[in-house]
Amino acid sequence: METWIATTLAGALLQTWRTALQQKLRGLLSVNAAGVVRFLYGVPTALLLLAITLGVTGLPLPTPTRIFLLWCAAGGLTQIIGTNLLIMSFGYRNFAVGTAYAKTEAVQGALVAWIVLGETLRLLAWIGIAFGLSGVMTLSLAGRGHRPREIIAAITQPAALCGLGAGFAFGATSVLIKLANYAVDSPNVFLRAIFALAVTNSLQTLMQGGWLAWREPAELRKCFTTWRSSAWVGTLSACGSACWFTSFALAPVALVRSLGQVEMISTLLFSRFYLKEKLRVPDVIGLALVVFGVLLVVIGH
Repeated sequence: METWIATTLAGALLQTWRTALQQKLRGLLSVNAAGVVRFLYGVPTALLLLAITLGVTGLPLPTPTRIFLLWCAAGGLTQIIGTNLLIMSFGYRNFAVGTAYAKTEAVQGALVAWIVLGETLRLLAWIGIAFGLSGVMTLSLAGRGHRPREIIAAITQPAALCGLGAGFAFGATSVLIKLANYAVDSPNVFLRAIFALAVTNSLQTLMQGGWLAWREPAELRKCFTTWRSSAWVGTLSACGSACWFTSFALAPVALVRSLGQVEMISTLLFSRFYLKEKLRVPDVIGLALVVFGVLLVVIGH
């Protein structure tokens, strides 16, 4: 198995686990507070991973350049926006369906990567992405008719808008983090990825934590009183991001994000057995289309 496939699969599983915990926190914290714990408690784990990587490789700590910090800050900001929109989407539908809307990041990320990085895919991979998108549309239209007016109503409902917005933000994040990886002066791909993760998480904590301290100081205090649950969210987030950042450094963004749609399998399991949410038949069909699309992407690669 290629390294980028293994790290992507691991990242998808860790991300689902983290998001499920974050969804439960949503009942205790505001959208911004539930988002900031991901970065606040992720920094110690990211720094630990960085220290381990430096110790194992024996390489020096890379020097952060201005362009590197710019890409990290931009990628961190788009990830904050995507995380908030994803959490908001859960309130309109459920965990599995909210996550499915965000999975349009595979298509949106592919387009952004093509425009910015010049990355291209084979025809079969594009067909797989199309199947994944059809699965998302099936989820979006669940319980609705298929007339033009009803389709427009489905894709403009709050959950769809938040999920689609999250997908675009995450797709942009993938490209920006890849640019940050390129800007790290180190021969080791894992060190580049973990260094970018540690810096990005630190900047995200300053950005969203500062906003929370200014606009929602009471919620910031709650981030610390819920540390037992929040710390797990941050740890899982940092470990999952380490996998994603490594995958972005090794393979085209579109392939990584498309393979990452296998997250929908674990999402279905978490939704049904951990969060006790009920899924309808159209939801399951939509998830199956997403998974089939992932298989075509891998075969096409």
